[in-house]
Amino acid sequence: MTLGSYGQFCPVAMAAEMLCTRWTIVLVREMVAGSTRFNDLRRGVPRMSPSLLSQRLKELEVAGIVSRGPADDEPSVQEYRLTKAGHDLQSIIEAFGIWGQKWIETQATLENLDPSLLMWDMRRNLDPSPLPDRRTVISFLYPELAGGRRHWWLVVEPFGAVDLCSTDPGYDVDLWVTTNLRTMTEIWMGLARVEQVRDKIQFEGDPAMASTMQTWLGLSPFSSQSKLVH
Repeated sequence: MTLGSYGQFCPVAMAAEMLCTRWTIVLVREMVAGSTRFNDLRRGVPRMSPSLLSQRLKELEVAGIVSRGPADDEPSVQEYRLTKAGHDLQSIIEAFGIWGQKWIETQATLENLDPSLLMWDMRRNLDPSPLPDRRTVISFLYPELAGGRRHWWLVVEPFGAVDLCSTDPGYDVDLWVTTNLRTMTEIWMGLARVEQVRDKIQFEGDPAMASTMQTWLGLSPFSSQSKLVH
């Protein structure tokens, strides 16, 4: 998969040749998290160009890490799924994330803020069980951002599906959350709890939903390794 080779008959070197090209391990992370369709993968790696995404998917397919085929519910749409070899990478992805959360300097990490990636991860990990048993809409506003990066909506359906919108979906909003992107990222990464940064968050709407935000929000899969002592 790489232009060059380490020239070593070593499993670590051979795995690195396959997985350590730019964006590859991040793309595999997104697939381990459950994304299977091209557009969903793009949302999970928003800074990766479509052409490079296509190239990496083809390389992973050739390597036997990914298989491609029609979606069960929509045969005209192609899905990319991890093979057995791909699923075996889950523990490696988890180890990467745990190590990064534990040892990479926190302040430097928080310089790389991306609202689309943050909101996409929040959508995927949100726990709908504490929310009302009906369609629930939560609006997130980051006032310091501009244009389409500023306002986001999470739409939680009664059967548990969660959709992310960057334009107003047209439903009544149950809870408005206004804060800055850094604060929301700190909460998501497990570097702060909602009650610890309450002075940086403004809630409007359902008070019960506001009071349980730490519960329904969910956290980064690597947040348990946070440097923050709770």
